[in-house]
Amino acid sequence: MLEETHDAEELIERVAALDIGKAELVCCVRVPAARGSGRRRQEVQTYATMTRQLLVLADRLRELGVTRVVMEATSDYWKPPFYLLEAQGFEVWLVNAKDVKHLPGRPKTDKLDAVWLCKVAERQMLRPSFVPPPAIRRLRDVARYRIDLVGVRTAEKQRVEKLLEDAQIKLSVVASDIFGVSGRSMLAALITGERDPKVLAQLARGRLRAKRSVLEEAFTGFFTDHHAFLLAKMLARIGQVDTDIAELDRKLQELIAPFAPVVDRLDEITGIGHTAAQVILAEVGLDMGRFPTAGHLASWAKFTPGVKESAGKKKGTSATGHGNRYLARVLGEAAVAAGRTDTFLGERYRRITRRRGKKKAIVAVGRSILVIVWHLLADPDARYHDLGADHYDRHVNTDRAKRTHIRHLEALGYKVTLEPAA
Repeated sequence: MLEETHDAEELIERVAALDIGKAELVCCVRVPAARGSGRRRQEVQTYATMTRQLLVLADRLRELGVTRVVMEATSDYWKPPFYLLEAQGFEVWLVNAKDVKHLPGRPKTDKLDAVWLCKVAERQMLRPSFVPPPAIRRLRDVARYRIDLVGVRTAEKQRVEKLLEDAQIKLSVVASDIFGVSGRSMLAALITGERDPKVLAQLARGRLRAKRSVLEEAFTGFFTDHHAFLLAKMLARIGQVDTDIAELDRKLQELIAPFAPVVDRLDEITGIGHTAAQVILAEVGLDMGRFPTAGHLASWAKFTPGVKESAGKKKGTSATGHGNRYLARVLGEAAVAAGRTDTFLGERYRRITRRRGKKKAIVAVGRSILVIVWHLLADPDARYHDLGADHYDRHVNTDRAKRTHIRHLEALGYKVTLEPAA
């Protein structure tokens, strides 16, 4: 039976949308027309993205009584207008470009894009993306730059190893870390012109001294002045990056100080260290009001596999998608680290690895860590408590396990009769 409904379309009365480019942006504003007419007035203007023009834009939006400004996440060009309008007191929304794509066949220009975005926004058909507050943004910038520099340092160290291989110097075969105290001394001697394998092997320190004979073989190669020149440049670059990372660490400690108690609680999670806790806080922020449930946070981080279903039949799960790569990296590392421990998360990692493989185990345990993080951030009084590696054994459903084993044995051709043990 069809029922008549009286749904009234709820519009945001005064809304603006920005189509942003590098040099200029197009702003579309939609406001009510004459009172009671139900019609809308629209203004479309182009502004430069220089600060003075953005201030002119803010004044015009304030004059028109705009309450919400919506813009697409276009590269990094959205940041200047977003931050400026946010500081001017506007409610600013950053939205995913995929949510506001034009219908097929519609013409596309900057002006039409701004009008389309404004019409979609005024009907409340969009959801805002997560943009952390200024304090967390500053923390995020430093944490991300540190991660990037660690990657730069790793790449430079790999170049050093390739250079040594080119010169038939097999130091990495003998020493697990060629950039330790012993390795640095040997590399420095190579740069200054030392080529005698026995002299180079005598520079070994600690446990590496027991391998001096093997080191002599490793340093028997064709290291030339050409290699020395390149090696000096590479080691200088590594040293500079080490210095920069140390300065970033000090800056991180300064920025993280107001959130130290939160970082300490996150540090208690299995697999999470102090640095990883800082990165997680920098990426997800402190206010879990943006994520109503732990599932929302996991979905935003793309740690929730999609479900494929057609005609009532489930066809497995789809890939999680590409989320925050900085957060994904630290959660993946934490999941692998947790898998080596005798804890609940460690046992969960091993159980899933046996059935589904390591990649799915990393995603599943990473999601579990993210759920724990959400609860710790949502409740300031909550503390992490490990359930124990025997959690699954203590909570096993004996009847279901019994039925499963009987079914497997019967499938192999056995007739099963059970008798309770004495």
